[in-house]
Amino acid sequence: MAVRSGGDYRESLAAMSPLVYLDGRVESVPDHPAFTGIIDSYADLYDMQGDDRLAFEEDGSRYAMSFLVPRTQDDLVRRRTAARLWAEYSGGMLGRTGDFLNAALTAFSQAGSWFADADAQFEKNMAAYVTWVRENDILLTSTVGSPQANRSVSAAEQGGGETTLRVVSQDSDGIVVSGARMVATNAPIANEILVMPQTVLRPGLDDMPYSFAFAVPADIEGLTLICRRPLRHGNSVVDEPLAARFEEIDAVCVFTQVRVPWDRVFLLGHPAKSNGMLTQTGATALMAHQSVTRTTVKTEFYAGLLSEMAEAIGIDRYDHVRDDLAQALVAVQMGKSALRAAEADGAVNEYGFFQPDMAPLAAVRNWFPRYFQTLPEKVRKFGASGLTALPYESDTRGELEADIDRYLQGRNVPGHERVHLFNLGFDAAVSSFAGRQALYEYYFHGDPLPMSAAYLTAADTSAHRQIVAKILGRGR
Repeated sequence: MAVRSGGDYRESLAAMSPLVYLDGRVESVPDHPAFTGIIDSYADLYDMQGDDRLAFEEDGSRYAMSFLVPRTQDDLVRRRTAARLWAEYSGGMLGRTGDFLNAALTAFSQAGSWFADADAQFEKNMAAYVTWVRENDILLTSTVGSPQANRSVSAAEQGGGETTLRVVSQDSDGIVVSGARMVATNAPIANEILVMPQTVLRPGLDDMPYSFAFAVPADIEGLTLICRRPLRHGNSVVDEPLAARFEEIDAVCVFTQVRVPWDRVFLLGHPAKSNGMLTQTGATALMAHQSVTRTTVKTEFYAGLLSEMAEAIGIDRYDHVRDDLAQALVAVQMGKSALRAAEADGAVNEYGFFQPDMAPLAAVRNWFPRYFQTLPEKVRKFGASGLTALPYESDTRGELEADIDRYLQGRNVPGHERVHLFNLGFDAAVSSFAGRQALYEYYFHGDPLPMSAAYLTAADTSAHRQIVAKILGRGR
């Protein structure tokens, strides 16, 4: 099949029967109102792959560009262009589009020796799995973290050893796992769930049962998906411009004696190796290239929204407003510059693919989660009480239309157009959808404090210190 269409994606969901709970058992995911908007959006993304910038040809077949193995800098640019087109569709609000994990799979497919170092069969398993996902354009999500029962103890000690996902047995057919993982964004509308290693495991026997990587269908027997409350309230795309279309439901994955066949196991029983699966294979670099592309588009979205709101209500001449706009535009350029630098300074790695330089991408990964929190704050400052004066779309078109166009008008726009624009601001900065976006971006790459600590530990400050030493030396 290779590149599939939105219709193909919908058919794949209709053929699945995941065990999903969302205020009770969900009988049909495609028909449930919490999922219809996001399924429509993902179907649109698949339909977009008819654009040559989103696919490439190989041996007579077309594949999603996110599976292109980069051999040159130009290949990275092609991957970025495709990631950008998908990110523009939602203003960067969709954080789990297929290209994110496809980036990881692309790196894994090239890093065969890394998997073979643990077991030659793991290399074969991963290669076959990536080929299958690529040829069928499968939508993946992933789980990494464990339930937060007691964050002061190790995985082996959580809930008396009964809560963290672990291997409970194995036989000639495969492994059996039980326990929980969180959080799998989009799990109910994904085809497959990639269960990645936890990033902090201790070498030794205690953490051995928690050292694994495998993939299972989202509807495999024994897997229960427990969803959080939806952030879409069932209103129109005018009333909820973002939530109505881009609400990616998060789910806790509860595995109860789930049997994983051997050909879906990619790593087992190597705690120290598990900790490096993403970084040592080059997956982190390709994933960061995609995610920084997305967050840069998201910054552009907020810069555009702020500009539209400022112009609509005539505050675009005030110095403090212009300063906020300038800061947003500077942030856009920082993201774009980091991407260009990562591509220009990339190099062919030990596995033979052209890997973007992590230094500029790592800087953005550390900076953006905190900077992003200021963007909704700016929207609230610009919109102020105007963000609380937002009637339903139906009222803007009914007998109140004349009053709304008069009393809620902007500087150059009638009331109903101002309401439409400010609804977008409300969904981007005030609504529960906006709150989840802020939380999601803050923790997208992990807890920012350990991220900063790791960044500082890895940083080489010798050149900076030399500058200081030279200046001090002149005064001696």
